[in-house]
Amino acid sequence: TRKGNQWYFGMKAHIGVDAVTGLTHTVVATSANVADVTMADHLVRDDDKRVHADAGYIGMGKRLGEEKDAEDSRCCIAAKRGGIKKM
Repeated sequence: TRKGNQWYFGMKAHIGVDAVTGLTHTVVATSANVADVTMADHLVRDDDKRVHADAGYIGMGKRLGEEKDAEDSRCCIAAKRGGIKKM
């Protein structure tokens, strides 16, 4: 991947953690150019009632088959940094 003029070569670890116990239940390693949101369906279990993620997972609800802005959505995604700076 590239950030500015600097190139980085490596891997990403996508990690699913249980909110109650804090134990890791899923680990998926990919190349660094794979977007976070594409791995969402591998990290979320069917019995998860709530899913918390950072801004890299925006759009995760669509990939999990949930409707956009649904009240019963189980996805809680952090805001992007630019939106926070504006506030």
